[in-house]
Order: sequence, then structure tokens, then C-alpha cells
Amino acid sequence: MREFIFNSWNGIMDHRVNPLRHIPDLQVRHMMMQVLAFMWSSIFAILIVDSVWGFGISAIAHMIFIAGIAITVGTFKVAERSPGSFTFIKGYHSYGRGRGQVILRDRYGNPIKYNLPANDPGGEHE
Repeated sequence: MREFIFNSWNGIMDHRVNPLRHIPDLQVRHMMMQVLAFMWSSIFAILIVDSVWGFGISAIAHMIFIAGIAITVGTFKVAERSPGSFTFIKGYHSYGRGRGQVILRDRYGNPIKYNLPANDPGGEHE
């Protein structure tokens, strides 16, 4: 029974298994899943609640849920194919350290520039 439920779910919800797998563009597949989710949420809202409020809440919930799944899958695919795209700028600390200076305040509250040593590795919280 558990395997039947799992296979039934994947047959409908997994874009690699359902008939939408024949659409080559992943974004178009995602859009079609959104359209179907919108359609089914409206059908269930009309059948269950028989009101526009039920439809609106159900449609928004479905769109947010499916979009969250799509963003997660997309992020995983990018991480798998090109992990270097998540690499930050080498030597980056903070904007204030970008030119070797940090802005401090004197005892009167006036801003002053303080030049940092050339080989100072810096940190986030000066």
C-alpha cells in the first residue's frame, strides 16, 4: 500500500515521471504544474467551501508550496552542476574594508577615516 501511494504521488507530482516530462524546457514544465495546481485548487475550493475565499486561499497555498519546491530543486541542481557559483569574492570582509580603511567616530561623534595596515586580514566586526 505504501509503495502504491508513493508511485501514485510520483506519477502525478514528479515532473520526471508524469507526462509533462516530454516538455524539454523545465520552466515551461513548472508553469504547467502551476496551472494545474491552480485549476485543482479552484475545483476543490468550489466543491468543498463553495466560495471565492476558499478558492483564493487554496490557490495561493498551492502556488507558494509548488514554487518553494521548484526553487529548492533548482538550487540543488545548480549546486550539483556548478558548485563554484556559490563561491563568494575571495578576501571579502565588509564594504567598509573595501579600500583599506574603516570609518570610526571620535569622542565628539564626528566620523574619521582610519587607515588599516596593508596586510591586515580584517574581520566583520571592527
